[in-house]
Amino acid sequence: MNRLTAGQQAPNFSLPDQSGQLVQLNDLLKKSRVLVYFYPKAMTPGCTVQACGLRDSKTQLADFNVQVVGISIDAPARLAKFEQKEQLNFILLGDEDHQAAEAFGVWGEKKFMGKVYDGIHLYPY
Repeated sequence: MNRLTAGQQAPNFSLPDQSGQLVQLNDLLKKSRVLVYFYPKAMTPGCTVQACGLRDSKTQLADFNVQVVGISIDAPARLAKFEQKEQLNFILLGDEDHQAAEAFGVWGEKKFMGKVYDGIHLYPY
């Protein structure tokens, strides 16, 4: 797993949003700066707190011409439910085959309570 570091160019991706429409990072970057964040699963407690914090920061981020894009391995239908339930005001993308997560270096083997599985790695920055 090769995690991106500061100054590296983000890999382009094309993923479906919560409406099923394909979104490309390069298209978003033509309009503004983009804050891309990965989260393990929609509608889980930690991911909900994180998403709501970004939702509530939209005005401050817009002052710096930054738009938020959240990426998880959820299907677009689940993302749509998450958006509606939490009144999210940013793009959610489904990376069901985790290719974007791999390209960003946040997908890999994890261990929890003796079980080994693949998933999103969360890094504090």
